[in-house]
Amino acid sequence: MTEYRGGAFMFEPAGMRKIFIPEYFTEEQRMMAKTAEDFMLKDVVPLGEEIDEMKEGLLPGLIKKAAELGLCMIDIPEKYDGLEQDKATSMLVAEKLALNGTFSCALGAHTGIGTLPIVFFGNEEQKKKFLPLLGAAEKISAYALTEPTAGSDAMSIKTKAVLSGDGRHYVLNGTKQFITNAGFADMFIVYAKVDGEKFTGFIVDRNSEGLSVGPEEKKMGIKGSSTTQVIFENVKVPVENVLYDIGKGHKIAFNILNIGRFKLGIGAIGGAKNVLIQAVKYGNQREQFNTPLTRFGAIGEKIAKVACRIYAGESMSYRVAGLMDEAIARIDKTTDDAQQRVIEAIEEYAVEDSIIKVYGSECLDFAADEAVQIHGGYGFTAEYPAEKAYRDSRINRIFEGTNEINRMLIPGTILKRGMKGSLPVMDYSARVMKELATGEIEAGDGGPLAGAVRACNLAKKAAMYASGAAIQKYMANIQKEQELLMMMADMMMASFAMDSVLCRVLQLMEERGAEKCAVQADVAGCVVADCADQIAVLGRRLLNAAEEGDRLAKHLEAFNRGVPHFDFNVVAAFRRIAGKIVEDEKFSL
Repeated sequence: MTEYRGGAFMFEPAGMRKIFIPEYFTEEQRMMAKTAEDFMLKDVVPLGEEIDEMKEGLLPGLIKKAAELGLCMIDIPEKYDGLEQDKATSMLVAEKLALNGTFSCALGAHTGIGTLPIVFFGNEEQKKKFLPLLGAAEKISAYALTEPTAGSDAMSIKTKAVLSGDGRHYVLNGTKQFITNAGFADMFIVYAKVDGEKFTGFIVDRNSEGLSVGPEEKKMGIKGSSTTQVIFENVKVPVENVLYDIGKGHKIAFNILNIGRFKLGIGAIGGAKNVLIQAVKYGNQREQFNTPLTRFGAIGEKIAKVACRIYAGESMSYRVAGLMDEAIARIDKTTDDAQQRVIEAIEEYAVEDSIIKVYGSECLDFAADEAVQIHGGYGFTAEYPAEKAYRDSRINRIFEGTNEINRMLIPGTILKRGMKGSLPVMDYSARVMKELATGEIEAGDGGPLAGAVRACNLAKKAAMYASGAAIQKYMANIQKEQELLMMMADMMMASFAMDSVLCRVLQLMEERGAEKCAVQADVAGCVVADCADQIAVLGRRLLNAAEEGDRLAKHLEAFNRGVPHFDFNVVAAFRRIAGKIVEDEKFSL
């Protein structure tokens, strides 16, 4: 089988790839995950109220405790006193650290966007100087990109850096906004424009003269996290603290955001698991009409819907972790360009990273909302954890690039790669449009889950047909049609979810036998049914927005040939899925 290229899921038959799945975790990976989970349950979760009250020194103290267990050095190379674990392990730990949203936010800001810029873009001296300190949490880091007038449009930052007359320092002036950990961080990864033009990264010490922080923001959720402005007034930064190259800060920012996105996505999935199980435990104990809440079909359906989304998010996330690990493993680490090739390997999966971020954050929102509903009136009170989960979850759709920005990146990146020839966008789209126009459609038959596989293949073709029609209509101007791009993104996201779940379940069936995978087959059927329906609705909306009259009628006729008629009893499957989770009181799919 050919090497997987980022975004290729839209152009390949459903379920054909062998992917990394959670069932493949090694004993070492599971032990690392248990270390993280035990730490959260013992040292962090019991202090939830004190964390939210911002008890002085508590949060940085907990980060230091996490460092003592090795949880701050997972992504740091061994050469610099790190553990140098693979991406699958890093994601698994991030998932387990999601038991408290505030703490996982603070720790993630330190170990991820606060440390990885130096891991991937620092020079040898910077790595030797800073990475051991960051891995031990002797220094806690923060990431300063956003400004009062520059959020999603990161390249429009106003913070300016000017080389001093003696050539020994850059002098920074400007203000950063919403900086996580700023209240107690020892150092900052800061972005500024050299001479007001060249977008550049800097490593800045907190004790630098002229650096100050504003008051703590009063937030809707993750109340205990430190979030302030960082103000630079003639702050002198040594030239040796320039990160990477002058004018290439965008490469740091965007690549680090890619990594941040997939780790945020799996963290959100971990949070959704926790929220779901808390709701199930409550529902098992709470009775109405002499019956536990979880025994009612309406509640069971909620549990099953959340569980299916979690399973899909988990399947997508670890699939991408596996792809990154495979790509990095192929790189000869002894070559001079090894680090650059690692960066390129990570960048390859930018489309999938954006999908995971959007899907995971919206899965957590959905789970938190349903948890409140299952709790009823109690879910609206601070006495029960559902209320806090509901508030804390909301920020994830804004972090690491808003979900709207990420949605536009998904089709935009695939189209750019199609233009460069690295993805068969135009050829595949033309072939699909011909298939659907003539009715001679290849969709696959036979084998396990044949109906779901066929439905997934048809739905992906329908998505590409509708997207291709919009692209033909608008050509280069499609980038200005944001509503259409977001519909395209949602169809691509649904396609990746279906495909990843099918890959996972088909692998399990092959290895364990179909009888032992009955509940997983139920999940696959539910995910495919839901995603195929989404594509049917979105595709028609997209075509109606792009065309009219006879051309619209012709396109709709062809599109409808690709919409799968997937006969699957979702209600019965939901009952079986919910029944297992309710009985086990854990995410046991």
